[in-house]
Formats: sequence, structure tokens, C-alpha cells
Amino acid sequence: MSVVVQNSAGWFLDACSFIDQGHSSCMRYSKDGKQSGFKCCFKRQCFRANKSYCSAHASAVTDGGMADVLPNSDKLPKSVTFSTFQKRKRKQREPNQGEVYSRAFHEKSRNVILKGTQSLVEAARSLGHLSGQTDTVEEPLPAPECGFAALCEMAKELPLVEEEGLCSQPLVAGDGSTSHVDLFSRLTENSSDQALVVTLMGQEYVIPQNSAFLLSDFVRIQPLVQYGRNFDLIVIDPPWENKSVKRSRRYSSLPSTQLKRLPIPLLSSPNCLVVTWVTNRQSHLQFVCDELYPHWGVEVVAQWFWVKVTTSGEYVFPLDSPHKKPYEVLVLGRCADKSTSPLETSQVEDQRVIVSVPSALHSQKPSLSDVLRPYIGAEAKCLELFARNLQPGWTSWGNEVLKFQHTSYFTMMQTGDQGDAEAPENSANNHPQKKTID
Repeated sequence: MSVVVQNSAGWFLDACSFIDQGHSSCMRYSKDGKQSGFKCCFKRQCFRANKSYCSAHASAVTDGGMADVLPNSDKLPKSVTFSTFQKRKRKQREPNQGEVYSRAFHEKSRNVILKGTQSLVEAARSLGHLSGQTDTVEEPLPAPECGFAALCEMAKELPLVEEEGLCSQPLVAGDGSTSHVDLFSRLTENSSDQALVVTLMGQEYVIPQNSAFLLSDFVRIQPLVQYGRNFDLIVIDPPWENKSVKRSRRYSSLPSTQLKRLPIPLLSSPNCLVVTWVTNRQSHLQFVCDELYPHWGVEVVAQWFWVKVTTSGEYVFPLDSPHKKPYEVLVLGRCADKSTSPLETSQVEDQRVIVSVPSALHSQKPSLSDVLRPYIGAEAKCLELFARNLQPGWTSWGNEVLKFQHTSYFTMMQTGDQGDAEAPENSANNHPQKKTID
């Protein structure tokens, strides 16, 4: 379980432990067909957000001040000095319409986020979490070189497989080989109950158990539609356009209007829950609620907040910062289908808070699998669009769908074919015991 704390405000998640659970039992096939067992732990330095990126100047101009930046603390961080506040004041200007909407949305949501975060952080601390102590090693973040987007562009020149029944393929053949795998025009399935360490395109990746994926962009999304599976949960993490992405060139962004091309009505089951990650740009939130969901026949039922905190429980950015916020919004909606009875699931509550230490890897979101299970049922079929990693039991699509499955992101320990080995020093087993409380 990734859920450490659950209360009326929401959830506190241990995102890294969830990844470990899906890769705790791995198998690798050697060239001679022999099998060897592994335990894979996601590298802890990817979740080492030890310090808040607090802008003292931004906090000084807010009513709440630094007390709102640091839950359960009335002290300024050591890195903040009052000389920081003596910056030259910029010339005041009238806010544009987008800024007006953003401020109004923040003021409306601020109290929910503040109280929810404090409640969840306090509960997590009582269980031994968010102490500020980490067992990470001082190593640079992994940066495997594999241009998936460029490969998807090259794959457009290849003919699509159109024969009926050939839209999917097994990850591993009977002899343990993966050389036959066509990643770009068929869904690749790991139907094993174990994660598999395989070589794809000359690189090693860890593929979770009972997962399926398609590496493609919009031009070759048709195999996903032909897969013949309707999903009870669809999570979407769009590559939203913004200035930061353009400057960094981390990934190719997508105009909002292009999202309407996603074949959600063809992929969704009746009463499907659709969840979309939205940046703090107000135009994106309005687009999802007012245009995108109605276009798909999806009714908005709730808005949640993912709040990012450090390993000490501080907001990663000031709550009232006029620029970057320490939270992102999730828009939850249901596919409207009045002809069928709704699933036996819980009603989705509005204004809930999800708190976790974020990954230092750009755009890696925490899994929502455990959080959303009560709203979709235990046997629900789940799909992630624009995925950058895989999840056990899920189907995933995107032009970077294997990005964070590269073995360089994992600490791997050989266990033998059957037995279990002791966890490495930097493994999840060295964290405090986790409990879920109501």
C-alpha cells in the first residue's frame, strides 16, 4: 500500500514504496534461457526533497507569512535571512485576467489545502514519517539516454499492423527472448505474476507484472483502441504547454485543443472514472472542466489537490507564492451513461488533499492506484495516458511510457530463482513501519 495515512482530509502517500511493491519480485532471462531472480528498489535519491525551495520575498508579501510555508513550525528556515527581503520592489502592474482567476481559485482553495496538509503531516509524523532523516546516498540522479519521442517519430514510417487479433503481443517469448517485440504498433503485455527485467532497444527495463504498454503518440494510438478493452479508470497526465517546459526542453508539450483527439469514449466503460492532472495555469483547469470533459461526455464530480512537501513536512514552495505553488490540481469526472446502473463504488468526495514527497525526476507523479480503488472497485481495469512509467495491472500509453522503468533508476539485488535476499541498505525496509489509519 502506498497510503500511509488516510483521514477525512485525504491521504498521505509514500510514492517510492509503492514503486518498490510492484518490483519486489523480478525475473531476468539470460541469453542461454536461464532465469535469475531479483528484487528491485527505486533509488531513494530520486525522492530526496530535503529542503524547501522557499522564496522569502514571495512569502513576505503574503498575509500568512512563513508560518503557512512550514506546517507545525513558526520558525524561518536557516537559509532565509531578512536581508533577502530587502530586494528592490518591482513596478506594480495590473494583473491580467488569468492572474485574477488564479488568485481567486487559490483563495477559494487555500484553507482546504492548509488544514488538510497540516492534518496529514501531523498524522504522518506520529507514525515516524517526515522526520527529515533520509537514507539516501549522495549520487546524481539517473539520466539514461534514450530518445523515446524521436523513436516514435521514426516509427511513423513503419506500416501499422492491421490484421485482426494482432494488436497485442507477449513481452517475452517461450525461450525468454524479446527480440521479436514491436513496441510501436502493438501493445506489449507482461502476463506474468512477476516483474521482468528485459532488454528492449539495447537498454534494460523493468516491466511490472500483469502490465501492458504501447509506445507511441497520437498518430499510432489506434492499437490501443483495437485492444478491445474498456477501462473503469483512465488517468491522464498531459504534457501541458508552459514557458518552463519550452525553456528546459524536457519534453514536447501539446496544445490543449489536441487533447480532444484522445478517444476516451471508445476506451471507457460505463461510469468510468476519468482523472486529469492539471498545472496551476488557470486556463488549463478551465479548459478541462468547461471544454474537454464535456467534449468526451464526462461530468466533473470533484477537484482534488496534490500537495508536495519535503522530507521534513514543509511545503516545497510557499503556499501563497504568486508564482510556483506547492500543489497541483486533479480533476475527477465520471463518464455519463444513464442507460446502465452505476458500479458498486463509493461516491467521490470533493476537495480532498493528497500529500507526498515529490520525485526529483521531472513529471513523475505518485500512483493513485490505492487512493482511487474505493471509487472504481477492486477488479477495475486501469489505463494511464501520457504515462512515463508502468504500474502493476495497468495498461499505459505514451511516447515516453518506459522512461522511468530503465534499470538505472533501480537498485537491483539478486535473490536466486526462489529465495528472498536481505534488502540493500538503501531499500524501503529501512523506513519506519507504515500504517493506515482512519
